[in-house]
Amino acid sequence: MVQTEPIAYKENGDLSRTEAKISLLDILVLLAGRKRFLVRFVLGAAVLGTVVAFLLPVRYEAKVTLLPPSQNSSVGSSLLGQLGNLGSLGSLASLTGLSMKNPADMYLAFLTSRTVEDAMINRFDLMKEYHEKRISDTRKELERRTTAAAGTKDGLIRLSIEDRDPKRAAELANGYVEEFRKLSASLAITEAARRRLFFGLQLQDAKDNLTKAEEAMRKTQQSTGVLQIDSQARSLIEAAAILRGQVVAKQVQIQSMQSFAADDNPELILAKQQLAALESQLQKVAGSATDTGSDINLSKGRVTESGMEYVRRYRDLKYHETVYELLAKEFEVAKLDEAREGSIIQVVDAAVPPDKRSFPPRMLIVIGVTILAFLFAGFWIVLRQGLAHAFELPENRQRLEAIKEHLKEKQKTA
Repeated sequence: MVQTEPIAYKENGDLSRTEAKISLLDILVLLAGRKRFLVRFVLGAAVLGTVVAFLLPVRYEAKVTLLPPSQNSSVGSSLLGQLGNLGSLGSLASLTGLSMKNPADMYLAFLTSRTVEDAMINRFDLMKEYHEKRISDTRKELERRTTAAAGTKDGLIRLSIEDRDPKRAAELANGYVEEFRKLSASLAITEAARRRLFFGLQLQDAKDNLTKAEEAMRKTQQSTGVLQIDSQARSLIEAAAILRGQVVAKQVQIQSMQSFAADDNPELILAKQQLAALESQLQKVAGSATDTGSDINLSKGRVTESGMEYVRRYRDLKYHETVYELLAKEFEVAKLDEAREGSIIQVVDAAVPPDKRSFPPRMLIVIGVTILAFLFAGFWIVLRQGLAHAFELPENRQRLEAIKEHLKEKQKTA
């Protein structure tokens, strides 16, 4: 900075000038003149910062690294593709499986869900540990101490948690994984688990329907006295029942595909063509109630009334047997896929008791307090010196007196 006036210095380092602007050298000279105050203040602040750094509660951070399962197509779906029409629901399950850009995000959300957090609070008695009276406040404190993130490049989930005890910190980190596995056991997360849950429910319904059909067949045999029919009729009924079950499965597949596929989707068009072919075959085998001339149709004109009742019950029985067999195969393959996937989430690096504290950063605290103390002391010295010189001017003293008089008047009126 260019100097416009000569500057005179007193022995104690005070500035003897009225110019408002000073140079960096002027500041250094001023600080050198107050070096005893500056050193004492900075040293005192450094000692205080050291004491505070050592009084702050120590925390240790334990980390666990997890590998979520990939959302790949299962080997069971590939095996079902070799079953022909019986694999229609297997392809349906793979088509309707969830598609996620990053599966780790979903598992991260489950890992830090409220259900898992509440289980952690109850398991480790964190309300008492964190000195909280409400579980909502305890949950917030747990979230504040917990950090979880999914890697964008490697897809791994990294979870860390802080605690005053290093051993307890490791137990908390590993506890997150254990509580998540308990939660995932009740949820259908993977594609195979979703198929298992779906086919399990459908299989139970099919089993109930099959039981009813068997009971109706038994009652029909008792009431009509017909215990069996000829082999040709039996073969025709079984073929019609199998085709009918395949038609129902294909209709379910098409209905589900229409919810997410356009009308010109090649897979949807192929499924409709397959359905038309199955319905055509079913029409040839089963015929219609009025078609009595077909040599492969069992109509009322060819059997007695009691025999027709037996045929109806036998047809329903074979139909429900076919549906039950199809769903049972799908259910077993889904269980096979789920078992092949192993654990819902795998532990790459289990949490171990840390051997180094994560908080407080004592060295950074001492250095930061020392620097701030030096800046504050320097600012105070410059500000005090500037104010002292400012009030040495007559016009500034007059302004100060005017302010004092104004304050006195305000006090009297109040």
